[in-house]
Amino acid sequence: MPGLIVVGAQWGDEGKGRIVDLLAADVQMVVRYQGGNNAGHTVVREGRTVRLHQVPSGIMRPGVLCVIGNGTVVEPFSLLEEMDELAGFGCDLEVLRISRAAHLLLPYHQVLDQVQETSRGTQALGTTGRGIGPAYTDKAARVGIRVEEMLRFDAFARHFRVVAQEKNRLLVDLYGQPPLDIEAMLERLRPAAERLAPHIADTSLIVHQALRRGDRVLFEGAQGTLLDIDHGTYPFVTSSNPTAGGACVGTGMAPGEVGGVLGIAKAYTTRVGSGPFPTECRDEVGEHLVREGVEYGATTGRRRRCGWLDVVLLRYAARLNGFTSLAVTKLDVLTGLPRLRICTAYRCGGTVAEDWPPVGYSLADCEPVYEEWPGWSESLREARRWEDLPEAARRYVERMEELVGLPADLVSVGPEREQLIVRRSPWRT
Repeated sequence: MPGLIVVGAQWGDEGKGRIVDLLAADVQMVVRYQGGNNAGHTVVREGRTVRLHQVPSGIMRPGVLCVIGNGTVVEPFSLLEEMDELAGFGCDLEVLRISRAAHLLLPYHQVLDQVQETSRGTQALGTTGRGIGPAYTDKAARVGIRVEEMLRFDAFARHFRVVAQEKNRLLVDLYGQPPLDIEAMLERLRPAAERLAPHIADTSLIVHQALRRGDRVLFEGAQGTLLDIDHGTYPFVTSSNPTAGGACVGTGMAPGEVGGVLGIAKAYTTRVGSGPFPTECRDEVGEHLVREGVEYGATTGRRRRCGWLDVVLLRYAARLNGFTSLAVTKLDVLTGLPRLRICTAYRCGGTVAEDWPPVGYSLADCEPVYEEWPGWSESLREARRWEDLPEAARRYVERMEELVGLPADLVSVGPEREQLIVRRSPWRT
């Protein structure tokens, strides 16, 4: 089957955008299936850095059709800003399609997100404040507004006024905030709707037709497995399903069309925001990973928390998603550390668990069980073949493969397109 799903195997920020950009050289379509402008995929091309938030990473490849699927929430103003920036890079925006069934993320969602997060105080979740949660809440509550409604703006405006008035009551009566100017919001939305209208389509049909033709189609998730609302470290999660099952729901693709699932994992572990993190390093190792890995969020600029590789969580992600292979990113960041650690199990109370979540315990109760491996001092940035890597680096990746039970098809040794070792094609035939 010609469909390949690309999934983050950790807490997001694994380098999915860079891998999709690489794979997009040989595909006809890239589809984003969930999330909103809280996600940030960074692509480096010819020394220029492009940060993508809603547009699929395939936009950097000429001739590739890029689809924003129905499982996303679309913030129109930031999407247009992103499109303008991409046009400045020489990208062809004629290839962009937006699902008619995707839900809109509107100004009142952003305000509600921020005041709700503030009201949580010490129990704050660490959201981006972009309105993602409230937009998905409206979708589940069946009071959301879909993208296709903008095609008939007068009807859209009537619906918008009803919903916005209810949001104003919530802001004023519950949170003590001033009401939003509904007509001013509509005045901004009208030209945005006109600009986006040519891109709105029945994208589930477009995806279906492409797969029936035998086209290669990449399905790109945002965030990562451990931020999945059902299977992640709840409540410190996102509001959608970044796992592979979300690709079917978020695009209208039938499960039988999935030909493979590529799990993207850093050679260490990071996460942004609050929540448990058993292998987090709050010492010089953590500082090394932040500094050498430039571990700051592409969307918010927030410093990422960093720690040793956790294969307990990687095995969990592999099981949930049905990974067929791995792409290991940022192996070069480990250069210079004399000893490396890999978490192979958790100690929870008096038991040792090799799978997560151990029944009766939360991740916060888990103490990592490590094995140590020698590091390396040689730079990996010029390596283009597996044999170019130092023996210690190869042994580290091979141990990852053994512990997770999957081959590492791709190994990244730097941020540029060419700084990638391709051991095997992730497209399974």
